[in-house]
Amino acid sequence: MKSAVETLNPTRVRLTVEVPFEELKPSLDAAYKKINDQVTVPGFRKGKIPARVIDQRFGRGAVLEEAINDALPKFYTEAVSEGELNVLGQPDVDITEFNDGDELKFTAEVDIRPAIEIPDYSGIEVTVDAVEVSDEDIEKSLEQLRDRFASTTTVERPAAEGDVVVVDLEASVDGEVLGDGIAKAVSYTIGSGQLLDGIDEAVTGLSAGESATFTSELKGGSAAGRPAEVKVDVSDVQARELPELDDDFAQLASEFDTLEELRADSRKRLESMKQYDQATAAQEKVLDALIELTEVPIPEKLLKDEVETRTHNLEHHQFPQMGLDWDTYLEREGKTREEYDAELETQAVKGIKTQFILDELVNKEKLSVNQEELTEHLMRRAATSGMSPDQFAQAVVEGGQVPMLVGEVARGKALAVVVEAAKVTDTNGEVIDLADEEDEAADAEAAADASSDAGTEGDAPAGDDAAESEKA
Repeated sequence: MKSAVETLNPTRVRLTVEVPFEELKPSLDAAYKKINDQVTVPGFRKGKIPARVIDQRFGRGAVLEEAINDALPKFYTEAVSEGELNVLGQPDVDITEFNDGDELKFTAEVDIRPAIEIPDYSGIEVTVDAVEVSDEDIEKSLEQLRDRFASTTTVERPAAEGDVVVVDLEASVDGEVLGDGIAKAVSYTIGSGQLLDGIDEAVTGLSAGESATFTSELKGGSAAGRPAEVKVDVSDVQARELPELDDDFAQLASEFDTLEELRADSRKRLESMKQYDQATAAQEKVLDALIELTEVPIPEKLLKDEVETRTHNLEHHQFPQMGLDWDTYLEREGKTREEYDAELETQAVKGIKTQFILDELVNKEKLSVNQEELTEHLMRRAATSGMSPDQFAQAVVEGGQVPMLVGEVARGKALAVVVEAAKVTDTNGEVIDLADEEDEAADAEAAADASSDAGTEGDAPAGDDAAESEKA
């Protein structure tokens, strides 16, 4: 076999392959055997039909077609290996010349990973918000905690903001009550904004046993996104009573004995959360700067496939779950279809560039992933998936996604290398040092999230990876 590679553009090549007829013999023998096992000819035992009889009965052309279909993947793979190509997706194959007994000639056009030159990233500088926890932040945190321990008492008066009302709801569209538009004994805190738009105004001022009707756009169910007439019946009004903010509350709501100890812990916890947010913002800004510095050609077919896959999954998987269609979804998002398509393509381009750049950095820096790092990453992904670590691991293995998770961790380590080399300062002019183990773990998550922007969103627990669709 002989092969040659022609570069069509930085992300696509054409392979020209010539195969001597004698190299097709194993596939030709396999074709005869396959046909032998599938057909019956009177006078011959099954599987013992001579080749000449098969040619006479079914035609030599059918045998040759079967042989070529069997042989093409093997010769294509050999040509890819010979050309040292890093291919993406499936090739477009065209048989250009073949006659029985003569050599087979075919071409294969396929996308490849572009050659990327990683620029000097040591000069990257980004600014992030300073970590500042105010007394107001602490008081807000304590109020939220206090709210969780509130008690309720039934009152004989009209409902007011902050009260809890127990209501029955009945939604009608075009005068007909919806089968899934009835809810009984729903507890709702007036002013929380956690139910339907317009319910706060409808129930405020009502006492137990009273009703009201209001119009609201339904957020879910069979008529999601449509305006409905909603009848609300109040069966109980309850006043919420918050516990006193004192040492007794600290003992009730935490492991601390005094309110001051609880305040100090709240400050520490808020500082930790803001430091994590700061690190995440730094990683995102450094990554954006690296992408801006690096020339990355985008394979057109890969980009097209990613956009189509993301759109298909939204339309056929997410819309049915949310009870939406394109019109209601776009109205809710406040976008036109053109704006949605443009944003989606921008996300896909960034995701593909992220993967290509960080994968190149993995190779350049000779980064590897050990079992402990992979296990830690798997545990984090399991926590966000709603599955147990064992269930998630089993799903990953069964879905053949272990290499994808390894790639995510490796890209995270590559991003950590860039972040460590960059200069990160906060808005107070202080230099931020992100080079510790916890931040490397956060880098891994940031890299995985960024690269998944271009990934196809399948049913597998970890999602599919855009560039992981490459096949040799």
